[in-house]
Amino acid sequence: MAKRRRRKNRYATLGIRTLILVLVTLMLFHSGCKKLGKIASDPAYPIASRQYTEQEEAHGRIRALRSILSGKAEETEENNGNLLMRTASAAPEYETVELKAPLNESETKQEQPETELIDINRGVFRGKLLRIKDASRVYIGVSGPLGEEHAGKQLGDIVRSYGALAGVNASGFYDPDGMGNGGTPLGLVISQGKMAFGYDWMNYEVIGFDKKNKLHCGYMTGRQAMDMGIRDAACFGPVLISEGKRMNTADRWSGHNPRTVIGQTDDGTVLILLIEGRQISSIGATFDDVKDLMEEYGAVNAGNMDGGASSVMYYNGEQITLSSSLNGTRDIPSCWLVAPES
Repeated sequence: MAKRRRRKNRYATLGIRTLILVLVTLMLFHSGCKKLGKIASDPAYPIASRQYTEQEEAHGRIRALRSILSGKAEETEENNGNLLMRTASAAPEYETVELKAPLNESETKQEQPETELIDINRGVFRGKLLRIKDASRVYIGVSGPLGEEHAGKQLGDIVRSYGALAGVNASGFYDPDGMGNGGTPLGLVISQGKMAFGYDWMNYEVIGFDKKNKLHCGYMTGRQAMDMGIRDAACFGPVLISEGKRMNTADRWSGHNPRTVIGQTDDGTVLILLIEGRQISSIGATFDDVKDLMEEYGAVNAGNMDGGASSVMYYNGEQITLSSSLNGTRDIPSCWLVAPES
């Protein structure tokens, strides 16, 4: 009799503990969803915020969070219908034409666009790649006078001040305890043929274009850079690819981080890569990751620019990538700019 009572008490205790565990789990899950929802809808991340809000209104918080975490929008008949409605007005009208003999290879080869924006998604990271056919359109813009007595500016402000089509961050900058004002570059800065910051005698890891629009990635002094006709350049490093050779960067600390990379193919096309990082849906890329991507798109020269919280891309008047900085885009001294198509 006593054994039966003890057994019943034990079962009752186990049942109560199980119920408490379930309730605590549900409370933690609910609290976690609220916190993630708050982060996803933070106006500091406008693209993620807009995606999350649209998904939450259509499908509820859980499915909205799932879509943000996976980096994919929920695909439903309603979404597909809305997409069709949005694109129908822009769809060209086609008329029936008589079939003709196949064109020869030179006639069927598609002309490369002057500017092309490509979405990059590799599972653990995502970003954007700009391809610019004419390298003369790519140059360095600066925030203004550079040095410790001057402050940098946000990328969007610099892009607008130059009337550029697109831009990404370039130079690293003096940033003690993450509190720098973005006005003092780390290394040489050459903008439109003039040395905006640096010294003739100092050796730098330079990434820049010469007056013949070829990208150079390597070490040189400020004087050497000017003598060889470098028109626009900035510094950070490391060099990733040099004259078709993949460089060894094992001695440079990497890890998965936001990245900004500029490169050039053998036909002169410029590649500007921006990888988002430290985000729910994009942890960032390693040096090997970005080397792989640049080689995939044909780069024979490529250099790594400042990354981390500084990495951000503007295109056609909009910020199109997420900054990993909780306070929004940072003040920077210089950036790579792309002039509008002529």
